[in-house]
Amino acid sequence: MLTPEACGQPHRKSLGATGRQARPGHGRLTEVELYWQEGVREHWLRFGKPVASRICDRRRRVECYAPGQVFGLVRWASNDYGTVLSRLDVLLAVTEGEPVTRFPQVTPGADVLLSVTGWRKVRRVFGLIDAIEELGIDPCDVAPDHWRHIHNRLIVAETPRSYSTERHRAWLARKALQS
Repeated sequence: MLTPEACGQPHRKSLGATGRQARPGHGRLTEVELYWQEGVREHWLRFGKPVASRICDRRRRVECYAPGQVFGLVRWASNDYGTVLSRLDVLLAVTEGEPVTRFPQVTPGADVLLSVTGWRKVRRVFGLIDAIEELGIDPCDVAPDHWRHIHNRLIVAETPRSYSTERHRAWLARKALQS
């Protein structure tokens, strides 16, 4: 297992959806294996601030996240007939002992905040992420409840509410009160 110190990067404190402050060295890191084979299988991060990183070979690398950090994992695959998988998951790295959803390339797993499959839905969420970034807000810092809101609205084919600077300020105030 990698540690932040092994990669020469400082450990960043962050707050999970549960409101618990993640402490340096408290809990194990969540490892995400990314794979890139042009035009065949591509796993990449739409957003995230890894605390450690390791290049395995030309096509694979591992990014590590501390408990409480949010990241967006994109998985795409195709075959001779076209796209067979287009998926975006917004995940929350959890502390040891918390319940997780397991993914083949995420060790030990993560809390799923948002999960969409199919290019139309993935493209729609990309647009929502772009709108958040246009406000000057890093998607990693968005309230976890907002990602869940987007997920729930998309499941029932409804339009999600947009994230605003007012909502973000409210989230930051709530986070400050809980720390």
